[in-house]
Amino acid sequence: MAGKLYLVPTPIGNLEDMTYRAIRILKEADLILAEDTRTSAPMLKHFDIHQKVFSHHQHNEHQSSGEIIRFLKEGKNIALISDAGTPAISDPGFYLVREALKHELAVECLPGATAFVPALVNSGFPTDKFCFEGFLPLKKGRQTRYKILAEEERTLILYESPHRLLKTLEEMATYFGADRPVSVSRELTKMFEETVRGTVAEVKTYFETHPVKGEFVICVQGKEDAKALKARLREEQE
Repeated sequence: MAGKLYLVPTPIGNLEDMTYRAIRILKEADLILAEDTRTSAPMLKHFDIHQKVFSHHQHNEHQSSGEIIRFLKEGKNIALISDAGTPAISDPGFYLVREALKHELAVECLPGATAFVPALVNSGFPTDKFCFEGFLPLKKGRQTRYKILAEEERTLILYESPHRLLKTLEEMATYFGADRPVSVSRELTKMFEETVRGTVAEVKTYFETHPVKGEFVICVQGKEDAKALKARLREEQE
């Protein structure tokens, strides 16, 4: 029988968020694929997981996927983890999953940690409909994407690195308006977890005078919801 590919979420910061099932699957797997073996090593050691670990990241996934498919066909069960969170969500995994399905192999994704869900819930913006964008293009297509997203009526969710946060907020002021409500979360589940809410201009001013460290999730209120909020505030003032 062919083996199964498991996508196993790992904690985004707090190791207490690891699930019992995730630990069991990792201990039972014939081998583990990790985005960065050096990053995953402390977590695996903490949970007493000693399976063989191989590197699988965005720079080698096309080359290594063929061999992984072969292992699966030979009956090996393989677990894929990223540095943090759920594989394939702004991390390697999508290509391997697609290749496994092309070969009619079993794929199973465990539920678990991912950064954008707590950031979205913490934002106070509508959660019934939202648009997850991950990381915006760094150069080519970035302005075009902003123009499209400026008209998006659902809550927007984006990931951003610390060295680009202020520039991104400045660009949002240009394309979304400086008064568009946003919620910026950083270091989720960690000791210095923080969520800053306000207009784009207010949040940018805050981070201009506070440390910009950690990984960031930006939630942006959708266009129509923002318009409705402004109309209601005007009515209350009148």
